[in-house]
Amino acid sequence: MRNFLAILSGVLVAGSAVPYVIEIIKGKTKPRIVSWFTWSLLMAIALAASLADHQYPAALLLAFDMIGTLSVVVLGWRHGDRKVERFDIICQAAALLGVALWFVFKSPAIAVLATVAIDFVGSLPTLKHSWQKPYEETALTFLLSAAAGLCTVLIANSQKVTAIAYPLYIFGINVLLSVIIFARHKHAVSGEPVELRKL
Repeated sequence: MRNFLAILSGVLVAGSAVPYVIEIIKGKTKPRIVSWFTWSLLMAIALAASLADHQYPAALLLAFDMIGTLSVVVLGWRHGDRKVERFDIICQAAALLGVALWFVFKSPAIAVLATVAIDFVGSLPTLKHSWQKPYEETALTFLLSAAAGLCTVLIANSQKVTAIAYPLYIFGINVLLSVIIFARHKHAVSGEPVELRKL
């Protein structure tokens, strides 16, 4: 069962970027590139920390997810939202702070916790974008990532931070994004302007 869930997690997270990329090419999805780049950077840090602590299921999830996020950055560069604000720069700097904390405290767990916190902050532009323009996001991508995160949590070989923190976060943040997109689409269908309320 563990092997099946490990394979399923990899397939889900590897495939999660596919519908997003397809929608980008069609011009329907317009990703906030800075969020996806921040996610890629943070996943690289968490991947290194998980490998350093020999937490291979979490590392596998992060590796495949990082490939997916980088593909969105590359393919969405032309059609996505490339605007960079002061807030985005702060997120990038904070990501590097996670690496510094790892080296200072010599603890992969601290690096993972720091990147989870910073990742959430870096996700705020996409959360805002999903609320204001849900028709420019692809819920299926986030649902698949959430399922992959849950599978990884179920097969984690320990309760250590490096084993479950990032998979749990991936599950939670992607569920949140999916709920926002579906809820805002529902308002749009019912006749309420989706941009009625600004965050």
